[in-house]
Amino acid sequence: MVEARLVERLRAARRILIFSGAGISTASGIPDFRGPNGVWTRRRPVYYDEFLASEPARVEYWDYKLETWDVYQQARPNAAHDAVVALERAGKVAAVVTQNVDGLHRRAGTDASLLVELHGTDLLVECQTCRATSEPAPHFARFRETRRAPRCACGGLLKAATISFGQSLRSADLERAADAAMHADLVVALGSTLSVYPAASVPLIAAGRGTPYVIVNRGPTEHDDHPAVTLRIEGDVTVAFPAAVDEALA
Repeated sequence: MVEARLVERLRAARRILIFSGAGISTASGIPDFRGPNGVWTRRRPVYYDEFLASEPARVEYWDYKLETWDVYQQARPNAAHDAVVALERAGKVAAVVTQNVDGLHRRAGTDASLLVELHGTDLLVECQTCRATSEPAPHFARFRETRRAPRCACGGLLKAATISFGQSLRSADLERAADAAMHADLVVALGSTLSVYPAASVPLIAAGRGTPYVIVNRGPTEHDDHPAVTLRIEGDVTVAFPAAVDEALA
């Protein structure tokens, strides 16, 4: 069933801020991290300072990333990612701010000028010394063979271009997200528990200005009882959101 109130909001909006979390990608085969059966129930996250200080920690980190890299090769954008792109092409999107590192928004066709990957991306590897970026595949192939953490030509440590535990978010990304929130006329949170900060504060910046705030998620979120929430839709984001977008753009 199409949620008529969401359809009305999407039709009226001209500067939508899309905020997405892990729930938008699980239908694409990307595992959840924080759920009851999530990745962190069987993997210990490697903190950034550990990565910098310890070769065994770097090997553990690359071993985990190798596992996720293999998963990402099979994953494809789903109807929710495609619906976001449809809104973009209709000229209705101010920004797509995501907590996800899987790169599925990019692969679906979201314009790079609109995309803010707050937690970085696994589609690139970054040197921690010279900041050069490179394609991951050769590094994973080398790690698979040697079981040694890859290094840059400059000698620096290589890691995925993501924000690790204990590592600060990039200020430029936070500023872009906050700027979009300050100018949005609708904010829609898709598939996020809205529990990880400072990322989860972005929708509240928009809502604090009186901007309508819609949450679509299966399961509770930390913003469900927030007075700024205009509409809360419980259900599969890959079904409810694309159906509303199709109706709004018809």
